[in-house]
Amino acid sequence: MTEHPRVEIAGSSVSVDHFINGVRVASEATFEDRSPLDWNWLLADISRGDATTADLAVTAAVDAFPAWAALSSVERGKYLKRLADLIDEHQEKIALVECADMAMLEESLRLRVIARGARNFRAYAELAEVFEGRHWESNGTDNRIQRMPAGPTVVITPWNAPFMLSTWKTAPALAAGNTVILKPAEWSPLSCSMLADLIAEAGFPPGVFNIVQGIGEEIGAALVADPRVRRVSFTGSPETGRIIGEAVARNLTPFTAELGGKGPLMVFADADLDGAAKAAANMYDDSGQVCLAGTRIMVEASIKDVFLEKMRTITQAHVLGDSRDATTTISPMIHPVHLATVEGFVERARANGDEIIFGGKRWKEDGLWYEPTLIAPKSNDSEVVQREIFGPVLTFQTFETEDEAIALANSTAYGLSGIIWTSSQERAERVGTALRAGTVWVNCFLVRDLTAPFGGFGISGIGREGGDYALDFYSDLKTLQIKEHTTEAGA
Repeated sequence: MTEHPRVEIAGSSVSVDHFINGVRVASEATFEDRSPLDWNWLLADISRGDATTADLAVTAAVDAFPAWAALSSVERGKYLKRLADLIDEHQEKIALVECADMAMLEESLRLRVIARGARNFRAYAELAEVFEGRHWESNGTDNRIQRMPAGPTVVITPWNAPFMLSTWKTAPALAAGNTVILKPAEWSPLSCSMLADLIAEAGFPPGVFNIVQGIGEEIGAALVADPRVRRVSFTGSPETGRIIGEAVARNLTPFTAELGGKGPLMVFADADLDGAAKAAANMYDDSGQVCLAGTRIMVEASIKDVFLEKMRTITQAHVLGDSRDATTTISPMIHPVHLATVEGFVERARANGDEIIFGGKRWKEDGLWYEPTLIAPKSNDSEVVQREIFGPVLTFQTFETEDEAIALANSTAYGLSGIIWTSSQERAERVGTALRAGTVWVNCFLVRDLTAPFGGFGISGIGREGGDYALDFYSDLKTLQIKEHTTEAGA
């Protein structure tokens, strides 16, 4: 292996190499990382790991595990809280690099998204510290539930919001006493590389936290197949989730996966239509590259025209442009391959006879922007209704009754999230309970409590993250049962 220099991006020095056992490790092979802001902008040539790199990282995590697991929750929490403080200190730098790397709006990253990474580490440190396992007496014995660190953990994260989503998974794993190997997506690895620098600055013992970079079919496959790995957490597509699921099953490795969504945004006639229309138009944020977004707009038939006009007006106010510009509201898409995929969905919908209400084309030929697009499908079986597009493309359907609305909402294989707009508390309870989705919002969106469970129904995922649900997943739960020793008379 050879040394690669760090690169200067948006005023920050960022390593292009792996982080294994507390040091940077380079690979001879590399892959290109280009900026969605300008595809001619080559950000860096990134070290491309392989099975050998994976073995080094897992070995480091295995070796570091006993000492890290032996620490108390309070002792581990000191490291996590120190890391959270460092994230806060470097928040603007991380935001600028991530903006260049995956093109999410810089203002959103700086003011909201990166700060969530620090919150994740503080929250899980505190949750681990205050854990009190169930304790009871039965059959003459004292019984206690203990959380035991599970072992080396592989975390594989997606290209959208890479820094925040990496901390969302690694924070509970570390707090639970596990060592971690993080494999970020190859389309946006740079902010995660910055996380490794902060881990080192926070003084984490070598091998407790490792980052490897590369192609999923190469290094990712080697990581999830390693029998020494005792937990795997993945966010990505159902197709990749199935592949990982088959690999971990061979070693009976517990696995959690968040695999995307196709959420309904349901608007009833009694709703605040201005608020609902604004919420619908805001589903185009980040070019629709948000798994929780309400991508299927469903409105009561009696308000179809008035709602559509309100949504159209608000959507037309969106500004497509450079994500570093504060006036921009819609960013470019992550990669030419992904842009072509989204474009293919729209072209097939057009050929299928679905109605393109507005949008339906690239914003300009020399960039990765796609116009906010709304499609009225010919039927509920249309591909654009049933498959996740993960771009600025929404569908528009109507319903006559509450029961019909619920049936439409539950008619896909996904079940990650749902959004309901209504002024009726009774309807909110009825419809919210009837939706098959891991999270349902009523008259709001993306309001998150870190202690709440997060995950999906159907092909949207396996397992739950968030709060104690995540700490339980990253632990082996043990029952310790003790009967008081007594000496038999005459013994």
